[in-house]
Amino acid sequence: MLDLLTPAQQDPILSLSIAYRQDTRADKMDLGIGVYKDSQGNTPIMQAVKVAQQQLADEQTTKSYVGLAGNEAFNQAMTDLLLKGTDGYQRCATVQTPGASGALRMLADLMFLAKPVTTVWISDPSYVNHKPVMEAAGLTVKFYPYFNAATKQVDADAMLDALSKAGSDDVVLLHGCCHNPTGADIRPEHWQVINELAQKNGFTPFVDIAYQGFGAGLEEDAQGLRLLADSVEEMLIATSCSKNFGLYRERTGAAIVIGKNAQEAMNAKGRVLQLARATYTMPPDHGAAIVETILTSDALTQQWRSELDAMRGRIVSLREALCASLAERCGDNRFDFIKQHQGMFSMLGLSPEQIGKLRDEFGIYAVGDSRINVAGLTESRIDYLADALVKVSS
Repeated sequence: MLDLLTPAQQDPILSLSIAYRQDTRADKMDLGIGVYKDSQGNTPIMQAVKVAQQQLADEQTTKSYVGLAGNEAFNQAMTDLLLKGTDGYQRCATVQTPGASGALRMLADLMFLAKPVTTVWISDPSYVNHKPVMEAAGLTVKFYPYFNAATKQVDADAMLDALSKAGSDDVVLLHGCCHNPTGADIRPEHWQVINELAQKNGFTPFVDIAYQGFGAGLEEDAQGLRLLADSVEEMLIATSCSKNFGLYRERTGAAIVIGKNAQEAMNAKGRVLQLARATYTMPPDHGAAIVETILTSDALTQQWRSELDAMRGRIVSLREALCASLAERCGDNRFDFIKQHQGMFSMLGLSPEQIGKLRDEFGIYAVGDSRINVAGLTESRIDYLADALVKVSS
């Protein structure tokens, strides 16, 4: 049987991290994998997480199963974080999943179960795992225009024109904030148009919000999602605690379903639990227990928010410093779009050949579509990166 298998195609991001580790150059720089790094180049454990972990170690009395839905107190806390105060809050159901990718797959399987003819519209470009996950569930994938390669911003007119053609058999997958891979986010007025189109044409919005708090702020980053949750009859949400809690390896996420009423949402939850049982059965406990501990403590929540604000502020300062260094070297503001982007990533508009040159000549690893992880920069390497970018792009 196994001799019938051909080698798998390598993941463009995970394979990059392997190549980086094998590179022996002392001055190499990893801007590929999407993790936050501090000024020393480490991905730190947040202090609020450390306190919560210690509290769990002292107080937790069992490692028994948590159940198919995972940690229900975590589920409620995540629902509150995203939806409290919206109309959708009264008619939603939440399931803990192994990361946001687990949420994407469970919701994709739910879509196929409910309506196999569903087409999922994905931004062009989008997170590298969106298309494979949707197709693995048996769904049809279609792309809508998103990024203007000339302006390095959202091509709103093209995007909205395409989405105006989506109908009742369609699901539109939207990045809640901090678009991956471009860094260019949907403006509030365009969220409003998408909201109106969803109600008029009957498509279902599906919001993937993996970076809440890394863009404009914890509340601000959820505004588009909340606008939709206040208005549309049905909606799907995948959320992650990898970035904003720094729990990358703990695989802590949630899938949220908003229905026309609470009963429909609970019916959907029951189906998600059936799908989970046949897939991974139960999600890992540790990360969700940490998040629950933080979000149910006023003191730890305040500490976490303060740390998250500091991380976001540092990413903004890295963007500004990189733009200033680039402007000094090239004598113009052609790279200023980097400080207009939000979150961890920016797409630079470099060719695959130029990205290869960055890696081969300067030891700088970036994804082939020219996405760089600004949050992976350290202050001491900004000028080195700026020198390299000017040289390969000239």
